[in-house]
Amino acid sequence: MTGSPPHSPQSLVGQVALVTGAARGLGWEIAHQLAMLGAEVIVGARDKEKADEAAGRIDGRGGVAVGLKLDVVNEADRRDAASFLDAAYGRLDILVNNAAVYLDSPDAATPAFKLASETPEHLLRTTFDANFFAPIQLTQQVLPLMRRSEAGRIVNLSSVRGSLTLQADPTSPVYPNKALAYDASKTALNAFSLQLADELRDTPIKVNAIHPGWVRTQMSSEHADLSLEDGAKTAVMYATLPRDGPTGGFFYLDQKLPW
Repeated sequence: MTGSPPHSPQSLVGQVALVTGAARGLGWEIAHQLAMLGAEVIVGARDKEKADEAAGRIDGRGGVAVGLKLDVVNEADRRDAASFLDAAYGRLDILVNNAAVYLDSPDAATPAFKLASETPEHLLRTTFDANFFAPIQLTQQVLPLMRRSEAGRIVNLSSVRGSLTLQADPTSPVYPNKALAYDASKTALNAFSLQLADELRDTPIKVNAIHPGWVRTQMSSEHADLSLEDGAKTAVMYATLPRDGPTGGFFYLDQKLPW
């Protein structure tokens, strides 16, 4: 896919951003880039020690970051994260729902273990817990804090594989390699993004789903064509949208993707 950013990232000095699944990989790079724009970034991760280490690496590069134990599928962690943000900052300006799992096969470049008709219930439930229910429940938990922001931004990391239009198109690059649990969880996340954006349309909060591209991560495989730095660009662009920016869309850089 081709495209260019819809705008140049703006300064985030004074803003507070929470990135989930940010101890490594794409999540860390998104957190790093937001911090380099001036945001104080909360690095959410399942392991507090790893969250602190990741935040320290951002601090070492001149940013400001704080590690936070946040296993997104854990109700107590989500509640504690909202309480921490409320006590420490009184608001939240940017939420990047990045944490996700891919369990259909060893990585996204490898065919799924099972066809749709054979996909086991436990795999579907585990995937949806992390990729769909957790970002919804975390967003609901912190939404009161985002309503206190002058211009809240919610970025849900989806995937082009969540596009039903492309999944049904034999000429699409995602058509041959289907993975029911992951693909369907991202389709569902797109639906949440669309409906939440519509609900918040008359507020300063913007909600978008984004496809980061095929990024070289443990989940996507070493065969992917984008670096972490390039893969983070779309998330950062939509986390820093100006007031006249879009909401309720599904994007890769400036390209609007089909649902």
